[in-house]
Amino acid sequence: MSRIPEDEVLHRTESNVAWITLNRPAAMNAVTWDQRERVIALLGEASADPAVRAVVLTATGKGFCAGADLRGGGAPAAERVAGDVARMIRLGAQRLITAVLDCEKPVLAAVNGTAAGIGAHLALACDLVIAAEPARFIEVFVRRGLVPDGGGAYLLPRLVGPQKAKELMFFGDALPAADAERLGLVNKVVPAEELEATARAWAERLAQGPTRALALTKQLVNASLDGDRATALAAEATAQEINMTTADANEGVASFVERRTPKYLGR
Repeated sequence: MSRIPEDEVLHRTESNVAWITLNRPAAMNAVTWDQRERVIALLGEASADPAVRAVVLTATGKGFCAGADLRGGGAPAAERVAGDVARMIRLGAQRLITAVLDCEKPVLAAVNGTAAGIGAHLALACDLVIAAEPARFIEVFVRRGLVPDGGGAYLLPRLVGPQKAKELMFFGDALPAADAERLGLVNKVVPAEELEATARAWAERLAQGPTRALALTKQLVNASLDGDRATALAAEATAQEINMTTADANEGVASFVERRTPKYLGR
């Protein structure tokens, strides 16, 4: 099994925020199989580590992620058998997107440049998205004669509605950051030189919040469009029941009664 060079995915934890940075700028951060495995592992570690209370996904250079690195990506077409492609997608792109959606900590994307294909879906799977002004989002699959994968046809309609999702996927035009913000794909657009500082400020604010309550809120919101009202309300009641056993919930109520600023510990 191949081993990814450590510098192709940078990782550090500061102020209870885990920073995961794609670092193949010469390839516009087109993600390899090994990089995907590393990012998936780091997101799993973030979920399990009480010292991590928020995650930032970002990249170096001019590109956030130009999609999947297709060089050496599986057997040549002539050698494939039925099931090979579906298996590759399930074990690769879909696992990556699912790892972001299922991470138990809030995940913020700091999109520094072009996010294309699976790179766009990686950003849009995050809970919050901050984009630099030069960033672009491209549903590049149609340009290659491909069907969108990595959860794109699941994510986009939930963010912008089916008609706009079809437009983006049918034409594959580059969507500037400002237009992405207008459509609701991006929370905030900032000058490129302010991206890291803005992401840090948001992430550290999240990291000071009631971490378990945020995790349960994330689960409720992510599931809200997939079930009926009764299921959603039952899940909400259960989540609140669980959350009320946490120290942070007790602190939040006590601080309100005592008219002081709460100090959350993430537990």
